[in-house]
Amino acid sequence: MKNLIFICTFLAINLVFITSCKESANELPTDKIPLSTAFDVVILNGRVMDPETNLDAVRNVGIKDGKIGIITEEKISGKETIDATGHVVSPGFIDYHSHASNTAFGQRLHLRDGVTTPLELEVGAYPVDTYYNSLEGKSYTNYGATVGTGGIREKIVHPSYDSKSGSLVKDLFDKHEDAFATMDVAAFAPNKEQVEQINTLVEESINLGALGIAVPVGYMSTGTKSAELRTWQELAGKYGLATFLHGRFSSQQPPTSGILGFQEMIASVGIYGGGLYIHHIHQQSLGETPEALEMIASAQEKGLKIIPEVYPYYQGATIVGADYLVPSNYGPNMGRSYEDIIEVATMKPLTKERYEELVKTDPAASVIFGGISEEGLLSAIADPKVVIGSDMMPLTISSTGEMAVDFNVPFDSVQGHPRGAGTHAKVLRLTREKNLMPLMLAISKMSYMPAQFLENNGVSQMKNKGRIQEGADADITIFNAETVKDNSTMVKAGLPSTGIPYVLVNGTIVVKDSKVLEGVYAGQPIRNPIIKKEY
Repeated sequence: MKNLIFICTFLAINLVFITSCKESANELPTDKIPLSTAFDVVILNGRVMDPETNLDAVRNVGIKDGKIGIITEEKISGKETIDATGHVVSPGFIDYHSHASNTAFGQRLHLRDGVTTPLELEVGAYPVDTYYNSLEGKSYTNYGATVGTGGIREKIVHPSYDSKSGSLVKDLFDKHEDAFATMDVAAFAPNKEQVEQINTLVEESINLGALGIAVPVGYMSTGTKSAELRTWQELAGKYGLATFLHGRFSSQQPPTSGILGFQEMIASVGIYGGGLYIHHIHQQSLGETPEALEMIASAQEKGLKIIPEVYPYYQGATIVGADYLVPSNYGPNMGRSYEDIIEVATMKPLTKERYEELVKTDPAASVIFGGISEEGLLSAIADPKVVIGSDMMPLTISSTGEMAVDFNVPFDSVQGHPRGAGTHAKVLRLTREKNLMPLMLAISKMSYMPAQFLENNGVSQMKNKGRIQEGADADITIFNAETVKDNSTMVKAGLPSTGIPYVLVNGTIVVKDSKVLEGVYAGQPIRNPIIKKEY
């Protein structure tokens, strides 16, 4: 009888234990996957660095269904295994300043530089639907755009403009894009009715899912009215979005200082709300960049959502018809001369005669120009408020003069500005060689900080990007902190970065053993909800 009681008691206890275990298992967080799971990809023995939580430790990372399922010291296994011993496992880099991320060649360069989410936010897209549709199902990287006020203004002043890509930059550079794009927008001064028409189209594009409002007023400074800029920031405030500014002036002298161009938009942020992202601040404020950054720090302390961006080059790249390259500005106000401007087609410095000829016959010709000093540049990169953006411009095939578009264009066959290929690796190299800042801060500037800015300005998708955390999107860059470097130069602008052997986009390996895998379209759209589908 005693044995029977003992057996019954033992069974009852085990039943309670088993039930308790089942209940506990059901209470596991949905973003934490059990160790026994067969993951899609596992990254083993890497130095995991997460800028938001400051995790910096050797861990194993398990990826399932495009998400980071677990970060652990325990053993895990998966269908694919990456041995990250001796490498940093960081969030995929996020670049808000790319003008060639809608081409396979541009995406290939971005990926070799560790970028998983390059977006077109400075010039933006118009029509917005056209831009997104052109990349759906055939993008290696994540993609997205603001509404392009320049494209809208081009359509108003030049009604025959008919973009097939949604990208005014591509329409100007790609000789095969029969979009009838011009630079008429540069000096277009709209009347009252046209201003209203422009702003109506801006708001319609916001309702089609644009990520914010592009304000490239530096390319149309003589015609764009302050009323337009004011209304664009008012719309940003209304929808809880940000504007993305290339300021009206690139100058360090009155009455057209770069700082004054920033203040034009900062005032509207204070009045109407919304955020403000200032692209390549160093190439607009030049020698006054420290003062500009101090001004932005004060604005941030007062609660204004403003963030500045730099790229790690003192040379800029643009079109020869850019407003700020006119001799009356580029000389006295920027401290440069014709000889500091290089024509990309020939890689030779301009003369007065050649400059005037190009402005008259080919104002969209690609050029490289000298801007801020190297010392000023390094100081700006290290500033803890500043984020990194490449300002990737389309590169040109040397033998034909055509825009490099296709995936298999040879890296050594193109010319242009090296920042499109080397920006992020160069920041990591400079961080190592010049001890510019802690590695965690450098990573944050290229991932978490930009993600947080968009998240705080109406783009909820970004809360899952820029982080190495359980439940986050598995956009991951794996690099060797001791060897990563940029290789692109002014002569060979398309040479890819090295020391970044693996890149994952939404949990899919897109770069393997430093090779971009052709046809692996892992990119997803970054887009706000569509409020209205048709107008």
